[in-house]
Amino acid sequence: VSMNHTTVIEFVLLGLANSRHLEITLFLFLGIAYFFILLGNISVITITLTNNFLQTPMYYFLRNFALLEIIFTSTFLPSTLYSLLTERKTISLSGCFLQMLFFYCLGACTLFHMAVMSLDRYVAICHPLHYTAIMNQRLCLQLILGCWALSFLSMFPPTIMIVQLPFCGPNVMNHFYCDASLLMELSCTDTGFIEELLFITLIIILPGTLIVTAVSYGCIIVTILHIPSSAGRRKAFSTCSAHLIVVTVFYSTCLYRYIRPEQRGGQDSDKVLSLFFSVLTQTLNPYIYSLRNRQVKQALKERVLKFS
Repeated sequence: VSMNHTTVIEFVLLGLANSRHLEITLFLFLGIAYFFILLGNISVITITLTNNFLQTPMYYFLRNFALLEIIFTSTFLPSTLYSLLTERKTISLSGCFLQMLFFYCLGACTLFHMAVMSLDRYVAICHPLHYTAIMNQRLCLQLILGCWALSFLSMFPPTIMIVQLPFCGPNVMNHFYCDASLLMELSCTDTGFIEELLFITLIIILPGTLIVTAVSYGCIIVTILHIPSSAGRRKAFSTCSAHLIVVTVFYSTCLYRYIRPEQRGGQDSDKVLSLFFSVLTQTLNPYIYSLRNRQVKQALKERVLKFS
């Protein structure tokens, strides 16, 4: 990367811990989490692709969501694990910018995907007779492409503007990945316009997708309450409550991290919040959304029996 007035050639990420013992502990914890993220999501993709009974719109969205989660976590977790293991804290200028760009674009795509999946569940539960007609193959493809397009079109302008900023030093960030707010703090020029643009973009995406998700699940809950069978209500509430827990943790941490009066980052609490929405929820998602499903469990059982 070559920019006028830029003298910084790399950034220093302080990471998650300041002691070697804690770094090893975190390496084991995050390594196990990353393993289960890959295992869970690859299982979802494989099962939904190879089983003829799982070729419905719901599993089409879940398969794409699983692929997105693998790519999203792979933008920062491998480098974080490498840093914890080797104590190497530096990242190149170009590497930092690419990580930030993909982290924000793919993070926004995750929000859009969660909103789309909630809409799919709303149509399936509240309008079951029209589900196949509404959620046809063409609409499903348009929704997925729309998620990717909207996320990159919305997040690309502010992040690419950050990439073009001059950096003259210092070059130390108190985080485990390249965060946009911290990069703007390190720039040796005025970043007020970019900060406002990024804030406006996030305040549209985060509450906007949250409203769609909340309204969809609200309608689902109302419909569940009208189910005559108590066993059916318990089963539906069990699935719905698990989804809501993941959504609540993801959105609450994201909203507090990025939508607040004081946008300057760098506190240790920011790293903890980032761990919640970027690692914890990503670890739970394949097991909450997919692998708890009766049809998926049956397909997985058949696959295991076939191989054994």
